[in-house]
Amino acid sequence: MESTVTWMSGMSFRTEQDGHDIILDASTESGGADKGARPKTLLLTALGGCTAMDVVSILNKMRVEYTGLKIHVSAELTEEHPKVFKSIHVKYVFSGNGLPMDKLEKAVALSQEKYCGVSAMLIKACPITHEILV
Repeated sequence: MESTVTWMSGMSFRTEQDGHDIILDASTESGGADKGARPKTLLLTALGGCTAMDVVSILNKMRVEYTGLKIHVSAELTEEHPKVFKSIHVKYVFSGNGLPMDKLEKAVALSQEKYCGVSAMLIKACPITHEILV
């Protein structure tokens, strides 16, 4: 795996990942033009995407029928520089009828504790908590 980030102008950068462009930029308050995503927020997106793919794969193998899944990932930052994540919270919001909570909990636990590489990396830096809503 590798990534190359190329400066565009101001605080804007472009990166290409697997043929997909991603634009990075700072907020206007931080001297940017707000043209793209923030790097730390992309870490949260990576965590959400990684665990979502795990959970969907596991639930499909369990033959659990659901109609939707949203992952909300939030983090609290330290006050001092470098500002890093102090804690991360992952909220799994499932849609569907008669969803078996025990299977949802098992799928989430397997992702968080065994399969999600992004979670495994970030847990070394700060605590990660989660909750499941239906």
